[in-house]
Amino acid sequence: MVGNLLLRGMLAGLIAGILVFAFARVFGEPLVDAAISFEEASAQAAGEAAEPEIVSRATQAGIGLFTGVMAYSIAVGGLFSLAFAFVHGRFSSLSARGTSAVIAIAAFVAVVLVPGIKYPANPPAVGNPDTIGVRTELFFLMIVVSLAALIAAVALSRRLSERFGLWNGAIVAGTAYLVFIGLVLFLLPPINEVPENFSAMVLWRFRTTSLGMHAILWAVLGLAFGVLAEKRLAAKGGTRPAFQ
Repeated sequence: MVGNLLLRGMLAGLIAGILVFAFARVFGEPLVDAAISFEEASAQAAGEAAEPEIVSRATQAGIGLFTGVMAYSIAVGGLFSLAFAFVHGRFSSLSARGTSAVIAIAAFVAVVLVPGIKYPANPPAVGNPDTIGVRTELFFLMIVVSLAALIAAVALSRRLSERFGLWNGAIVAGTAYLVFIGLVLFLLPPINEVPENFSAMVLWRFRTTSLGMHAILWAVLGLAFGVLAEKRLAAKGGTRPAFQ
């Protein structure tokens, strides 16, 4: 059963990847071009030599973007299906579609929205190459902390619900999650390496486009996988997926 769900998760990721690629190609790549033009103009004004183009922009915006988006989406779809197989029937009494939707929303908040508040996506020309290692470590640390806090909040909610009811337990656990994440966001060091004369509009549109790409990915995963999983579970009599 887990193997069948894994294939369906990867299929849902494939569908999501196609839509994300189309969105990124239409709305994201022009912003990348604008950022690269700014970077080249800044380098020229500073008298710096232009860096050699190892991979052409046409390749980057075409097959390169498609390959990266599809590989990421399919991989996330597979991981999503494993999370569903573990949660459905154990920690969720919802239907397959309901469980899939809840997991997608929770993952979007914990993996995308919360880390993006502290360390949002940046286009080319924004960011010091010397700090890329530190920035990457802080970003992934934020993801790990957010996921761990979400899991702890779910566990707390289940425990409190037994004593105070479902809604009260969920409200208390959700509040605890927000307070903890707020504290983490305050304590982690900020990073602001945006050039003073960089277009605020380009930066804003790039970040909202990046958020939109992730929103499409998780929305399609939650909806498409829910349908595929529901059909498979119905064919097996609605039994809980085995996960060993």
